Amino acid sequence: MKKVIIIPDSFKGSLSSSEAAGILNDVILTAAGHETLCVPMADGGEGSTECIIKAMGGEIKETVVHAPDNRLITAHYGITLNRTAVVEIAESSGITKVLNNDAPDASTYGFGELILKCLDEGLRDFLLCLGGSATTDCGCGMAAALGIEFLDADGKAFVPVGRTLRDVVTIDTSHIDKRIWQSNFTVMSDVENPLFGPLGAAYIYGPQKGASKEEVAMLDAGLVHISNVMRRAGFKDPGSVKGAGAAGGAGYGCVAFLNATIESGINAMLDICHFDDAVVNTAYIVTGEGKLDEQSFMGKVIGGIRKRSMGKPLIVFCGKNEVNPGRLAALGITAVEIAPDVPAEESMRNAEKYLREAATEFMKAHPEL
Repeated sequence: MKKVIIIPDSFKGSLSSSEAAGILNDVILTAAGHETLCVPMADGGEGSTECIIKAMGGEIKETVVHAPDNRLITAHYGITLNRTAVVEIAESSGITKVLNNDAPDASTYGFGELILKCLDEGLRDFLLCLGGSATTDCGCGMAAALGIEFLDADGKAFVPVGRTLRDVVTIDTSHIDKRIWQSNFTVMSDVENPLFGPLGAAYIYGPQKGASKEEVAMLDAGLVHISNVMRRAGFKDPGSVKGAGAAGGAGYGCVAFLNATIESGINAMLDICHFDDAVVNTAYIVTGEGKLDEQSFMGKVIGGIRKRSMGKPLIVFCGKNEVNPGRLAALGITAVEIAPDVPAEESMRNAEKYLREAATEFMKAHPEL
């Protein structure tokens, strides 16, 4: 009997990591009868709260906050057994929380409201999970919810969004919630991008959030402007912050406004799940995500697992594969598209069916596994 680790990411818009892990676990147990370790995974993006609470124990709670488009929504947060707050930006300010993608006007205010709720519960240690945001406001909405004031040329306070970052002239921190300075914040991020520029938050992730070419340029200029205002106000230089561009610049915002430290989300998750101990006697590893591309190896789940897999074979089930076969072979990865001949909308709508079928066929074709 072999030992297999089943450790998928979510299939965005169709399956949670827990659902994907359950399907793959059923198929492998049925086909091979191996001993399996089932670990739903996330990298700081969508689904991280659930994965962390499952690994560390605790509870998931809910509250009402503002969505990126200012509607009131229900958002979840976690409290671990050791009283650490787990706050996921995708829950309050995620791209799945907007009715229509409008990157220039999306706000992280609800993310700040989630942090406030945890402070009210007496929590002072925080894991902030950055990934899957709809926003490009440098975390200013979050900061405004926590009491920081952003003033325009007339001295009027307002809550900046991406479109209005350029209107910030002065930042007043005198009214920040003082409990922030009694707290410890660790950011779990799935990207390493700088705040602005060709590889920055706007140019790399703005189009995914619905920003046009012109809007991307405007958002990038806004991030440059707000960073200059923040530097003049005595905040840390964003150029010294690896991952400053995470979640539309909220990575930098968390470091600047909350004195947070940024860690690789996937490495932190693998540590929480004691992955290095588990992989020692493992025959192979099964994982998956919605789309396998070069970004999968840039601080995300697949790349993080591969780096710490000790050379064990890695099987990746995905909705779509955009990585060259030769590169995958060099990395020791076998990619399996779950429904290559099916339209994307259909495969996402019936993802459970197609993942189960693809995994079953793959196991039949590879009896050596």
